[in-house]
Amino acid sequence: MSATVILHPQRDKSLRRRHPWVFASAVDQLKGRCRAGDTVDVHSSEGKWLGRGAWSPESQIRVRMWTFEAEESIDNGFFVRRIAQAYSLRQKWVISPDTNSYRLIASESDGLPGVTVDVYNTVIVLQLLSAGADKQRDKIVWALQKVLPGKDIFERSDVDVRQKEGLAPVVQALVGTPPSVVEIMENGIRIRVDIENGHKTGFYLDQRDSRAAVKRYAKNAEVLNCFSYTGTFSCYALQGGAKNVTNVDVSAPALALAEQHLAMNNLTNPQGKMVNEDVFQALRTYHQQQRQFDMVILDPPKFVDSKASLNRAARGYKDINMYGIHAVKSGGLLFTFSCSGLMPAELFQKIVADAALDAGRTIKIIERLSQGPDHPVIGTFPEGYYLKGLICEVSDI
Repeated sequence: MSATVILHPQRDKSLRRRHPWVFASAVDQLKGRCRAGDTVDVHSSEGKWLGRGAWSPESQIRVRMWTFEAEESIDNGFFVRRIAQAYSLRQKWVISPDTNSYRLIASESDGLPGVTVDVYNTVIVLQLLSAGADKQRDKIVWALQKVLPGKDIFERSDVDVRQKEGLAPVVQALVGTPPSVVEIMENGIRIRVDIENGHKTGFYLDQRDSRAAVKRYAKNAEVLNCFSYTGTFSCYALQGGAKNVTNVDVSAPALALAEQHLAMNNLTNPQGKMVNEDVFQALRTYHQQQRQFDMVILDPPKFVDSKASLNRAARGYKDINMYGIHAVKSGGLLFTFSCSGLMPAELFQKIVADAALDAGRTIKIIERLSQGPDHPVIGTFPEGYYLKGLICEVSDI
């Protein structure tokens, strides 16, 4: 019999609205014996059953909810149902003959808190971020094999957030012998993904639609791709008819892979460059040289790790956008992004607008971008919305 979590009075409103988190401050008592990751029943102070979730004694998010249905057990069948439902959505909206890689499970938004699953062609990459997800590893792997048989499975549970759950990093092959680098197809573009050492699970699948937008706007443009990583924005730009692309990234191995991507896709980049440098410094240098481009792409890593770091992150975003705007020719385009979930969309827009003022330029937002349909945001969990993008026309005041 599972342990029971009793909430403080008046602290059950969010669960009644099916928000999947219970914070430590809402917990009055734990009845019964329970280890980290074990399944617990959650009751209101009046004794009403509210849901069933995973106990995490070291995290501020003390319970992550698996289900709000009293008859639903957290067994093999539960994980098969959740994964099959998610796969059905991806088949409908994402998977095609030209695209064989996608996010299969987007944690809370697919009803599996703390679980991220990315499919890279023949390889499934699993990331378990919470005590409950970690506890259910074997069931999740079994269910993945049932829904997507025949694929290798590799685990990349090596992110810092696991420390908040009292978990050590884990990187391991779980099923088969996954290659360290796997080739995928995205909108017809061939891409090599380093699943063992690459960022996150190896690649930024959430930017698929944004890359396609770059292709639409890139004709005859000189493009500056900042934080270029393995250069996939650049591949789309060149396919869209860009004159050339300059990639800037602090990682030499990422730039080497970017070179491979150009060759694999038969893309020529006349007078384009691979600049192995810190982006902040490179943009300052371009400003000093008065060097400008028809299109500048700013896709930085996450600047906000906590609410306490929001102000510092806002300064970073403003600085990078100011210099990015300086680098755009009058009439050109800025593609700018924030992947920080704690950065509100309204604040991000304000930061970019203020950066334009400081740069002495005018911006007009002509399109907004976000994560693709394989990164859905369930209505009861707005925190699932994290990727904000703006396409801005830049002109002189």
